[in-house]
Amino acid sequence: MKKKLINFYHWSNTWTGTIVLVLIFMFFIAQAFLIPSGSMKNTLLIHDALFAKKFAYGVPIPHIPWLEIPILPDFRGDGHLIDGPKPKRGDIVIFRYPKSIKMHFVKRCVARGGDKLFVKNKLLYLRIANNDEKTVAFAKKMKAKIVEVNGEKFALNPYMTMHPGVHHDPKVNEIMEFDAPVFNYGPIIVPKNQFFMMGDNRDHSDDSRFWGTVKYKYIVGKPWFIYMSWDKNYKIRWNRVGKTMDELEEDLRNKTLTVAKIDKDEK
Repeated sequence: MKKKLINFYHWSNTWTGTIVLVLIFMFFIAQAFLIPSGSMKNTLLIHDALFAKKFAYGVPIPHIPWLEIPILPDFRGDGHLIDGPKPKRGDIVIFRYPKSIKMHFVKRCVARGGDKLFVKNKLLYLRIANNDEKTVAFAKKMKAKIVEVNGEKFALNPYMTMHPGVHHDPKVNEIMEFDAPVFNYGPIIVPKNQFFMMGDNRDHSDDSRFWGTVKYKYIVGKPWFIYMSWDKNYKIRWNRVGKTMDELEEDLRNKTLTVAKIDKDEK
């Protein structure tokens, strides 16, 4: 056993060994991504460089980095070598853009297969599994308001309380037509094994309101932690480096509470 470990150590220090280990790491464990847009602001910012946990939702079929060419056939037809837990409501998910699968998007999963939802006046109405009882339980968990529409119960904007990065831009009313999907969408029932994705920067996000739901076969993983971040002036945002998504949200929550306290004291 000791001899095998020594041989493996020496092999791993060769160019071949190093390349193989790096590729295995990128194929099955973690892959680096850069946030290019502000669709997930304020949770994720432009130029946040993060590692994605590739095994969070099963093991996706590995692709050659940058070229995005699959190295194995899709034997199962679901884009994964091994199934895993499916994205939960509220998870931030990395997935292949259904309209151009070589591109990766990062959004929040707001609904799963069987859920009913619609958007009215920019507000998200979500009915869990198209069932009153499950919707009420979910709304209470998320500290969201429960409303009744046409005899059915919906959770109103259920993610805004628990995830402080989710927000609307009041200026959008002045620059977009009222019939745009940002303002009014649906209702729809999300198909089985598919997911409805929305950006936290709700009024500035190209998401499922515009191009539909995401199949499980396109799910890649979830953000793990920020390994580097810089602003538009290329100044490093050290306060974000090394942070997980939960830690970033906790920072946002504390910042929001601090601002609210200052506003209260000034009054």
